[in-house]
Amino acid sequence: MTNPEAQAIAERQLCGLVNGAAGQIAEHLRQRAATLGLTAPQATALRELSGPMTMRELAERMSCEPSNATFVVDKLEKQSLIERRPHPTDRRAKQLVLTPEGTALRERLLELLGVDSPLAGLTQGEQRTLHRLLERVAVQPPRQH
Repeated sequence: MTNPEAQAIAERQLCGLVNGAAGQIAEHLRQRAATLGLTAPQATALRELSGPMTMRELAERMSCEPSNATFVVDKLEKQSLIERRPHPTDRRAKQLVLTPEGTALRERLLELLGVDSPLAGLTQGEQRTLHRLLERVAVQPPRQH
């Protein structure tokens, strides 16, 4: 059994580190996006659009509400970077697909995101370990007392 005060301090420190890392990653994305004339949400959408997907799927990958993703996609569509196409199996849905210009910009974005990334100091193995640990925390159901 651990001391509750020590546990609270450890949790506060971990939360601070996670928030600090998230802030650095977000700032890195924002800076790289700006060099391409994109907002951070637009860059996030391009980064996550690895293939045809629905708005709901993209919103889930962006960790936002579908209405927010729709706003971002509308802007990208006006820039001719994304197209809405009929879904092949669900006639009620549309699929989001990158245009050739969108694909080229996404490739450039991915290159830029790899330069001086806050995670670049970790080996691939360390990144996988961090991923597994954060995934365990993120998907774990809250404890009932």
